Amino acid sequence: MDLGLADRVYVLTGASRGLGFATAQHLVADGARVVLSARTPEQVAAAVEALGGPERAIGLSADLTDPETPLRLVSAARERFGRLDGALVSVGGPPPGTAAQVTDEQWRESFETVFLGTVRTVRTVAAALTDGGAIGLVLSTSARSPVPGLGISNGLRPGLVGAAKDMADEYGARGVRVIGLLPGRIMTDRSQQLFAATGDAERARAEAEAGIPLRRIGEPAEFGRVAAFLLSPAASYLTGATVPVDGGALRGL
Repeated sequence: MDLGLADRVYVLTGASRGLGFATAQHLVADGARVVLSARTPEQVAAAVEALGGPERAIGLSADLTDPETPLRLVSAARERFGRLDGALVSVGGPPPGTAAQVTDEQWRESFETVFLGTVRTVRTVAAALTDGGAIGLVLSTSARSPVPGLGISNGLRPGLVGAAKDMADEYGARGVRVIGLLPGRIMTDRSQQLFAATGDAERARAEAEAGIPLRRIGEPAEFGRVAAFLLSPAASYLTGATVPVDGGALRGL
C-alpha cells in the first residue's frame, strides 16, 4: 500500500529511541522527512545519523517542559524542509509508584511534561497545519485500564485521551486529525526498567506475556508501523480515536 508519505514532513518528540524513533524509521522508509527532538544531544545526533542524515532527518535537543519547544520544532521543519504535515508527540513515562505513594512534586513535574507539554505541542502544531494533517499522541493502555504501580500514568493518560478527543472535534473542520495511540507491553528501555525494578526481570516478563493474547512482548517496529499509517494520508478518515497497539491485552470491547 502506498501510504502517501513521500516528501511529507513530521515532527516527532521524544524520538531519539523507543517508540518515537521506531515511528521515524517507518516514516522515513516511506519517503517522509522528520524533525526529531529529545533531551540528550548525543542521542539526538545518533538518531539523525541512523535515519540517513540531514537529507531525511534533523534533530533538536529540547524538553517539552519548555514552552518554546513546540514552536522551535515547527520552525525547524519549515526552515529545513519547507512544510509541515503532522507530528507524533511522545514523552518519557512518569516515575513508577502508586497514586498514593508518589509525591506532590512528582505529580507536578509529570503534569508539566506528560500532560501540559503534550497539549501545548498539539495546539502549536495544529495551528501550523494550514492544509490539514495529522497529530498522534503516544499514550498508554493505562488510559483505559490502570496498570499496577503506575499511578501517575493511570491518572494523567485518561485525561489526555479526553483532551485529544476535544481537540479532534475542534480541529477537524480544518482537516487536522488528532489520534491517540495506546501502546501496551512493547520492549523499550522503559519496559526493561520496569521489569528490572521488580527484582526478577525474567519472571516479570513471563507474567506479562501470559496476560497478552499473542503471548509475547511487542517490538518497537510493530508500534512504529501502526503510527506511521495513522499519520499518513492513507488514514485520512480516522480522527478522534484511540488505537491500542498491545497484542490484544486490553479486554474492553
